[in-house]
Parts: sequence; structure tokens; C-alpha cells
Amino acid sequence: MGIKTLKNIFLGFVIVLLIFTSPKIFAQDSKQTANKLVRVAIGNQNFQTYNYQKITVFGTSDVQIFDKLTKSLIAEIPADTMIEISITDNCFQIKRLKDELINDVTETQSDVIKTKNDFVIECKEGLLGIKDLTRKSKQALYHSNFEIIKKPKTDNLFYIVNVLDIQDYLKGVVPNEMPTSFGLEALKAQAVAARNYVLSPRTRLVNEYDVVDSVASQVYFGANTEEAISNKAVNETDGIVAIYNWELILAQYSSTAGGYTESFANAFSDTSNKKFPSQHKPYLVAKADMISQMPLKTEEEVRNFYKTKPDSYDIRSPYYRWQKNWTKQELDEVLTRTLKEQSKTGFVYPKFDSEENIELLDLRPKRRGESGKLIDLDIVTDKGTYTVQKELVIRRIFQKNNISLPSANVVFEFVVDENNQIVEINAYGGGFGHGVGMSQYGAGFMGKELKMPFDKILKHYYTDISLGTEPVILSAYNTQQQVTQNFYLEHKAANLVVDNRFRLSKLKIIVNGREMELPLVQDLFALKGPMKIDISEVIKKGENTITFCYPLEEGSMKAVRLYVEAVNPNADKFGF
Repeated sequence: MGIKTLKNIFLGFVIVLLIFTSPKIFAQDSKQTANKLVRVAIGNQNFQTYNYQKITVFGTSDVQIFDKLTKSLIAEIPADTMIEISITDNCFQIKRLKDELINDVTETQSDVIKTKNDFVIECKEGLLGIKDLTRKSKQALYHSNFEIIKKPKTDNLFYIVNVLDIQDYLKGVVPNEMPTSFGLEALKAQAVAARNYVLSPRTRLVNEYDVVDSVASQVYFGANTEEAISNKAVNETDGIVAIYNWELILAQYSSTAGGYTESFANAFSDTSNKKFPSQHKPYLVAKADMISQMPLKTEEEVRNFYKTKPDSYDIRSPYYRWQKNWTKQELDEVLTRTLKEQSKTGFVYPKFDSEENIELLDLRPKRRGESGKLIDLDIVTDKGTYTVQKELVIRRIFQKNNISLPSANVVFEFVVDENNQIVEINAYGGGFGHGVGMSQYGAGFMGKELKMPFDKILKHYYTDISLGTEPVILSAYNTQQQVTQNFYLEHKAANLVVDNRFRLSKLKIIVNGREMELPLVQDLFALKGPMKIDISEVIKKGENTITFCYPLEEGSMKAVRLYVEAVNPNADKFGF
């Protein structure tokens, strides 16, 4: 292979990087900044809809309303004044209740301002609220601003989108995804997982917002549910994400794993083609909490594990072990209903669509995950045998009082009469949720009882990850010439991780106001992987700011990929 051919490969790869890198890496101007904004759709009281025809908002301090398109000021409204927003004939009406609106930009007084454009409601010195919307039995309040946006291709409906800094967003997420009683280190682990979730590229069904405020994304209840300890957890993990092979990981978590987490592929189907099991994720692999725990390879081993309470990190969870019970008639009635409902998912073979009641004859596990999770089950009935796949579908089929099983870590036992006829079915199980990734109860125990730091908690549940700043690309491309990141470090120790396959000779960085020029390895064939440069001498414990600058004198045919890796000098203290 000649030098010219190599150069063409380099140039092609640079172009691929520039085109196919996640849009989240790019900024709107020539400098990428540390501030990241999140767009959250706000649902109604019961999260049943994100579409509105009328709503009333207010600010705890003075409110300004701007045209979203022209940025021009529409109105200024005093604190604690109710502002009714409605839409008719695809035209917004903005009305200050009880009194007149303060003069708009045209200086004409009116009870109602009308506009066909989307608009922004901003409360710089306070918080925004929505009348009659509560979260955790408190008035819902929100940082920053609301965007009122018409729903595309639909008449007379609009969205309310809270646009705010990622740190403020996470402060409204963490205490609502994990009990603050779990302690600071577990909350830090939760903060990193939640940050990964919202920053990870995703296919958006709706272009107007990134996430919603319910369990459909992750629970975000706003400023009025913040707590001091969870705010501290968010602040003391500022800018830190979990990384595997240069990508932000899919930081799955659930309430309780039951002592043994499950591999991603065994719990989820592929989102694009519904293939199950899905593609393997090497950082989401099954792992027992206790090293001494043997693999669960047989039905007997699974039964012994879930009918006893071996030591594990999430043993304090009320769902660590559980039981469910049905009479034969009761479960027949449940299966008649749920098999038909779950056939719509495409994971029941053949589909069950009979109107007749079925009679259960047997339950035969066909396949389990490494944690013993049931992922392929034959339900034998008088109408035939139905194969059910995927843990969530199995959970939803075996309902008790219209509530799904806590998890699919389950074994079934039949009680029979003197004629060997089934009269009762018992289920013995462990865990709550899908059991993939971090167990929240496990994280709470590890942090509070075992005094483990959050990075060790995360590295237990997510295999072979690094913790650091979001990876970025530097190049001569105008939006990639300079990148600034803020990040918090627990220890005065960090590496700069650099992928220099395009042989940049040097790199300029500015760390906490101090400029450095770093020479980089240029020998292509000596680069067997990313290089790590110790930058501990210029960083500090606590909040740091780093700016990466592309050396323009290197020309336009090069690029470099890099991030700051957080280092824990005490890592060996907590081995697994």
C-alpha cells in the first residue's frame, strides 16, 4: 500500500468522522461550549398527554414573553400573575387573567395578545409554574424557560417544552429516580447514569423536544422536588459520563436485580427490527453480586437461588425475594386475557386470538438468561402451546390483581390434588424491573453500608467502562476548532485520552486558565490504541474547566478525538 493510498484513507476517515459523528458534538458557532441544554416536554397531571389546547402558567418573578422566530419581546408580566395560553384557528392567544397585559412591543394595550408564531416564556430571576400541575404533591416549578410550540401537522394543539441547562435538569431527575436516603455515592452513580441517558444520541419520534418528563424517558419533576443531597450529587459529578470504546454507554438501571444482573441482549429486543435476543452490549453483561455465586445453568440452580436469600448488594430491597399465588381458575382467567393482549407485541407464538377461555396444563421454561431470568417460556394449554419471549412480555402475562410480575427472575411450582390435577400455582422470584445494568438498591447498599465511591459502584455494574468527560473531536472544521468542557473531579488525578490516528504533532489545551502545548505521538504504526497523557499537575480536586484547541497550522487533513478520564488513586481499595 503506497503513501498516496494511505493519505486517501486518512482523508476519507476524517470526512466520515465529520459527517457521522453524533450531532451532539457540534455547536452552533465556531466554539463548542461547556453548556448543554435539554428540551423536556411537560406532561399533564397524570402524564396522559403532552398535547394542550389551553393552559395557565405563571412566574415567581417577572416574566418576559418573546417571539421564538424573531426573538422580539411580546410582553412583560409581573410576578405571580396567571397567564392563560390557548390556541384557536392555529393562532395563539396570550391573556393575563384579571388585569390587562402590560404594553407589548407595539405599545398597544389589549386584554389579549394574538400570535401565529411559537413563543418563549422566560423567568430569569425565578421559576415558572403551571397552574394545577403538581409533582410529589407540590406545585410543579421549573427552571429557565418554556417554549410554547405548535404540534406539527395538527390543528389547535401545542407542546410545553422546558428548555434548561443539563445540570438543572438532572437536579429534577435524580431525587425522583432514586430515594435520597440511599446516600450521596449512590446518588452520584444515579446522576452519571441519568446524564448518560439524556446525552446519548437517540432516534426522536418528535423533533420539538429531546425527552419527556415521565418514565417513558426518565422521571423529571422540576425544581420544586430538588433536595440538597441529590443536588450535591449532580454538582459533584458535573460533566462526568460513563464511556465504553469512545461512546457514551446505554446506562440501564432498575430498582432491584435480585443479586444477579442480566445481559442486555437477554432482556431487550432490537428497536429497529424487534429481533430478540437483541445485539450484545459488552458493558451490560450478567454479573452476580457475590464472586462466590456459581452460574445459574440448570432449573434446579435457578430454583435454589430464587427460593433462598443469598447475600447480595440489593438484599435490603423489599423486592429482593417475592412470591405470587394463583388458584387454577384465577390463572386460567388471567392467561385468557393477557395472552391475547400480549400477542399484539409480536412475542407470543402463535398469536392467541380466541374468545374462548383456556385451561392451563403446564409451564415449560425453554430458555433463561445468565441470571436465571426467564426469557423463553412454553405455556401449554388445552388450546395449544404458546411460546412467549422477552422478560417484559412474560411479566405482563402473569398478572396478579392486574399487576405484572415484579421481574422475570421467576420459577413456578404447581400444587396438585389427589387426582394430580392442578389446583394452585405459586411463583417464586427475585428483583424488580429488567435487572440490566445498575441495581439501585444495590448501589444504595454499596455506597451507604460498604462506603464504596460512586465510580466503583458504576464499574461493578457496567463492565470495563471509563468515567470522564464526553468524547469530542477536534479538527480544522469551524465548529470543531475549539471545545470547552466543565467537569468535577473527586481526586486531583486525570488523564487526557487521545486517539491520534491522523498524526497530529501537537495539541494546545487550557486547563483552569493555564495554557499547555502537548506533543503527540506521530508514528502511525506505533499507535496500537489511544494514548493517555497524565494531566494531574494542572487539574484540581473539584470543578475544572478545560479548553481543547486545534492547531490550525497542522492543516485541514487531520483530526483528533479525546476526552478527560477521571482517575481514582484509591481504586485498588475496593476490588471486585
